[in-house]
This record gives sequence, C-alpha cells and structure tokens, in this order.
Amino acid sequence: MKTLDTISFVANQSDKAILFHSATGKDSIALLELIQPHFSHIHCVYMYTVKGLSFVEKYIRYAERKYGNISFLQVPHYSLTYNLRDGYLGVKKLDGKKSFSLADINECIRHKTGVQWTFYGFKKSDSMNRRLMLNSYGDTAICHSTCKCYPLADWSNAKVLKYIKANRLISPIKYGKGASGGENVSDIDFLLWARDKRPKDYALIVAQFPMSEQIIFEYEYKQKQEV
Repeated sequence: MKTLDTISFVANQSDKAILFHSATGKDSIALLELIQPHFSHIHCVYMYTVKGLSFVEKYIRYAERKYGNISFLQVPHYSLTYNLRDGYLGVKKLDGKKSFSLADINECIRHKTGVQWTFYGFKKSDSMNRRLMLNSYGDTAICHSTCKCYPLADWSNAKVLKYIKANRLISPIKYGKGASGGENVSDIDFLLWARDKRPKDYALIVAQFPMSEQIIFEYEYKQKQEV
C-alpha cells in the first residue's frame, strides 16, 4: 500500500514524471510497470557509460513498444564524466572535462523537460547508505524538498523479481552471482558476461576503455594460479 500511496501522491502533483531507468535492471523494470498507468508521460533517463550497447538498446526498445506514454533520454553516466576527466582505464582523457553528480543530471533533465518530480528505484536493501537515506524520509518514501520519490524503498530483491514474473515483464540481466552493478566497465562479472555473451558490445567497451581487458587478464591469471 505504501508503494501505491507514494505513486498516487506524486500523480496528484503532476501528470508527468521523470524516471531514472537502468534499462536492464530489475528495479527499473518493475518500477516503470508500477508508475506508468498513473501518468500521461514518463521521461525515462538512461545513463550510459558506453553508448550504443546492443543489449541495452534491446531493453529500451522493449519498454518503448510496451508503453505508449514513455520516452527515453540517454545521457552520459555521472561516473563517465569523472572517467573522462581522469583518463580512467585508458579512456581518452578530456582535460578540463566538467564532472557531474546524479543531482546535476537530474536538474538538467528537469530543465529540459519542464518536469519536476523524479522517481528512483532505490531500496533500503541495496546498501547501508541507501537504508539510512530512505529511513530519513519517514513513512512516505518521498523527499518533498527535492521532489524525489522512492516507491520501492521497502521492497526486497525477491519481491521485485516476483513482481516481474507475475506481470510477465522482460527478465532483467544478471551479470554474475553477486549484486549487479549495471554496465560497470570495472566489474569483472560484467566484463566476462559481455566478452562471452555479446562480443560485439565487448569490442565497443574495449575500444573506449582499453585497459578493461587488463582486468580480465589479471582475474584469469589469478584463477589459474589458484588451481
């Protein structure tokens, strides 16, 4: 009930909303299904680290076909702005590149769309920091001062997956056995998955972040040494 109360409160403030959507992640898939009936239009924001990955595009096309009242805005991930500034993992360094935070990106999207209310798929079970943050909002899962809301705050990972299955939504991608970090170019599970399952996308990752191959090399070398 708390989830629907949170969504309904925002819908009474605005007929449009912003949703930060990870494309392939379970929380985003479930949250879009939950909120889309309540708004005339939802601006889904996908933050990319490597643009144009085919499996990501597949998930974006799925959502756009399924829901007639959404559109996707693809913007550089805030971590990418730091990567470009620092030349991380061999990415072409851009001297003087301005770095952005998630809050900065949110403000840019608000300015572009004219929409103020933003949904996030954050859950208390994600991490201690998120638990502390979400607990600070009390029972509402809404930060009224910043117009940000978190309808999945009290959901567990199991509940999210059960909801996706019950509503016959597209299955999220799980890159490894642990918690997913999304399309993180320094995460060994993601890199191995891309190399083995999506070689063309892996080539795009390596082209932008050449030293990501070294992460795999060092991991596999260590695995051999432990045998």
